[in-house]
Amino acid sequence: MKRLLSVLLLLTLLFTSLCSTTAYAVGDGNVDNGGGGMGQGTSTDKWSPGNEGVRVTVVRASDHAVVTTPIDLTNKRPDDIQSHFGKVSKLSYTGGRGLSPSGSKYSYVNPAQALPTIISSGSGNANIEAIKSYFTDEQVIRSIAGMTGMDFDTLVGGDYKLLIEPIAYITFQCVKVAMTATESALYDEQVGGLLRSKMVSLSHKNLPLAMFLEVADLGYPAWGGSRTSAASDADIKSSLGLGVVRFKDMPTEPPEVSTDNYKYRVNTEVITSVMVSGGQSDPDNPVTVTFNIGGRSYRVSNVYYPSGDSQIAWVRWTTPSTPQTMTIQVSVSGGGSTSQGVITAKIVDLDQNEPPNPVADDRNDSYTKPSVPSNAQVTSSSWGVWRPWWHAYWVWHSTGDDDGYWCDHGWWEFDFDRYHASLSASMSIKPDDKNPTASGKTMKSGYGINQTVTANVSTNQSSAVTGAQNSVTYFPEFQYKSFWRLLDRSGSSYSPTFEFKKNEYSTYNRRTHFTPIWIPDGIYSPYTWLIDCWTPTGMLSMNLTDSVSISGNLWTDWHISPQNPK
Repeated sequence: MKRLLSVLLLLTLLFTSLCSTTAYAVGDGNVDNGGGGMGQGTSTDKWSPGNEGVRVTVVRASDHAVVTTPIDLTNKRPDDIQSHFGKVSKLSYTGGRGLSPSGSKYSYVNPAQALPTIISSGSGNANIEAIKSYFTDEQVIRSIAGMTGMDFDTLVGGDYKLLIEPIAYITFQCVKVAMTATESALYDEQVGGLLRSKMVSLSHKNLPLAMFLEVADLGYPAWGGSRTSAASDADIKSSLGLGVVRFKDMPTEPPEVSTDNYKYRVNTEVITSVMVSGGQSDPDNPVTVTFNIGGRSYRVSNVYYPSGDSQIAWVRWTTPSTPQTMTIQVSVSGGGSTSQGVITAKIVDLDQNEPPNPVADDRNDSYTKPSVPSNAQVTSSSWGVWRPWWHAYWVWHSTGDDDGYWCDHGWWEFDFDRYHASLSASMSIKPDDKNPTASGKTMKSGYGINQTVTANVSTNQSSAVTGAQNSVTYFPEFQYKSFWRLLDRSGSSYSPTFEFKKNEYSTYNRRTHFTPIWIPDGIYSPYTWLIDCWTPTGMLSMNLTDSVSISGNLWTDWHISPQNPK
């Protein structure tokens, strides 16, 4: 199999040093570790203990947004790095960002207060308590605040967290590379498992197991798997190679407690997936996954993956027309096992809470303008499929007397075919065309607005991706909750258009939403959540908003004049 290593890397940040004085703990470290012994490297593929660092990213606690450019801390001087992937956090990769190869100069910071050992090795194990102590040390945090451009008191005030990720400086295929655990998994997928085959003890064991969460945080689960065995690319991406530092006055994020693995809408085409692993699946020993959904069986045949790795398996189906909770049974034949044997799917109907009939004498004297919400948003996704191929290896077997036969002693190799999907959209609102006094995007309260949402889904595997199917609009007069409008969908599957449904309270049966008569002058901003673009790795969604300007109310368009007497 031809496996080519791309020279990768990127990094730009100032070289700064940390100041060290008396230290006090200012945070809580949510991090644990594992690992084990290391194998022997080769001249082309190797790692030496101590060639390590930590990537630090400041994250907003409320929405898990990355608010600073990550910085790389290390005790070494890795000026000989030839390839890296830039300053990208695990959160950004989880959000759909791909690897960005670069051969530019690698930037790093040597802290004055030296890092403790991060990655365990055959010559010594990392001390998790020392790691926790370091990243909750007041002077270390002050230095990190300075390097990221944040005010220290703001950083530790409770609204932000630190995401920390172990970094290894390795030689791979004669190229000196810097990579986090997440980058190692993503890169391994790109090179068809070559990194794992050459450096599994580091890339898939000691590096990702250097840090993982004790309790769920930032959308990542606590790690409950093996602390000594090599992990799969999927497990590394989802759960390993990270720690979180929380600061004072910030409550710990509890694990999300839910009996529902999926939440779907009625009459919606969706994708349900599981991860399959265990042994090796190839054409000689294939694995089949069966999903039993609503009394119907969906078989996914020829689920292939190399030994020690995994493969996502999915099924595309349409939800029922009535709300309900469904139990999906998943079984495997041919060896291997799935991440879930039973999946619970809650089916909901969003078309149940349309706003009530607006009337001209409505009042809401206690109204305060709310902030526009922001739901979970994922606009891109990537996945892959292992493709086996036979590596022929012919051996001559002599039977004597210059006789014999050739026998193929070959084996199965695997290539990893990568796929992706992305969602883009725009939203536009304007005064209803029946509004007699509107000017541009300025209107009086009490009149209606029209809305259009246009979406586009791009993918290189359409069979594994649905279009965006539902769009829900919320309004400031209801504090963006209580009542909403489920929009009508039209157009093609992957380039749909969404509009308000025809309003039963409209004299002209218009696709409109009436603004309340009491809404104050100023900006009026409906919010829309575009959802139900499904991929094997989950749902793509977008937050959308647009505004009109309210000036005056419709009563000022009413004129009273005396009746002309006879």
